[in-house]
Amino acid sequence: MKLKKPITRAGFTRLAKEHDYLWNTKRPQVVDGITVAAAEGDRSENAEYIYGKKKLREVDRRIRYLELTLDEVQIVDPERIFRGTVSFGSTVKVEVHDGEDTKIMVMQIVGEGELQTGVVSVNWKSPLGRALMLKSVGDCFDLEVPGGERSYEVLEVSVPVVVPETAQVEGSKHAKGSKHAEGSTPEDDRDKS
Repeated sequence: MKLKKPITRAGFTRLAKEHDYLWNTKRPQVVDGITVAAAEGDRSENAEYIYGKKKLREVDRRIRYLELTLDEVQIVDPERIFRGTVSFGSTVKVEVHDGEDTKIMVMQIVGEGELQTGVVSVNWKSPLGRALMLKSVGDCFDLEVPGGERSYEVLEVSVPVVVPETAQVEGSKHAKGSKHAEGSTPEDDRDKS
């Protein structure tokens, strides 16, 4: 049995919303544009048709990536594993010493493919993510980075507020009550257009 990749609930929700937007809104718009362009005649020199097909491939590629990602993840509740040290999902405030410069950074330890807005995201598998794991307030460590060596001191460790289990993305094939058929893929719809 393959181990699932950890993801925060917020990260899962963001990826599921993007998937649903692409599947239910963006893809149908692109397919409609291709249909209109195809009706104009010669497809070999029709720029709108060629661009539409290219855009459809990009949307389908992203949909496939999101489906694979969402199927391979397990939502981890940071509150359940938080023991006062840095762990998956923790928000960490660190002081970074880079030569003569010192700055304060706030970051969250997240899973692969998670992007956060407003917070610096650190993949738990990255060198910085691995170095931060299990550190406590007051712990210091050095890390070799491309620009040289940096020193870090953990100033604060907390866990973000977690959205309740019942808050799932409606209409998502990755949530209960999917609106589209199980096993339906973008390729199935593409063959029809």
